[in-house]
Amino acid sequence: MNVISNKQLSQTTLENFFTTHWGSPEMVISSGTYDCSKLEGFAKLNNENEIIGLITFIIKKNSCEIISLDSLEEGKGIGTSLLKQVEQFARGRKCYVIKLVTTNDNLHALKFYQKRGYQLVTIHKNAVVKAREIKPQIPLIGNDGIPIRDEIELEKKLD
Repeated sequence: MNVISNKQLSQTTLENFFTTHWGSPEMVISSGTYDCSKLEGFAKLNNENEIIGLITFIIKKNSCEIISLDSLEEGKGIGTSLLKQVEQFARGRKCYVIKLVTTNDNLHALKFYQKRGYQLVTIHKNAVVKAREIKPQIPLIGNDGIPIRDEIELEKKLD
């Protein structure tokens, strides 16, 4: 399995990936609306050159924000390796912090990021309710039957 820049993939491949896994390439979060297929990022490919992991991010001044992270094969280190790749890239760009948001129902992501040194910093109450005004296909109910309403912001200081 190799990690490549997502810019090495075709726009159509990226659009199809996000449509399959997120309903569309558009990501609506409290920091803005993003077309994930056009963001900087990294992809992990299997031996058949199929995407099995993908991370996207933006850099603003000395801060990096992860916009999306997908791992299609859980427990194999795919998400961790992509996260480390972004952290290394961000350090090289003189970023001092990496931020991200996840939804209140995503207990798996909350566990994943905290185990890797990310801390909870802000709860954006009803942020997903507002995001649905822009992207109505965001589900009302998420993991484990939990209503999706809020965003939880996490961050990690880089050395």
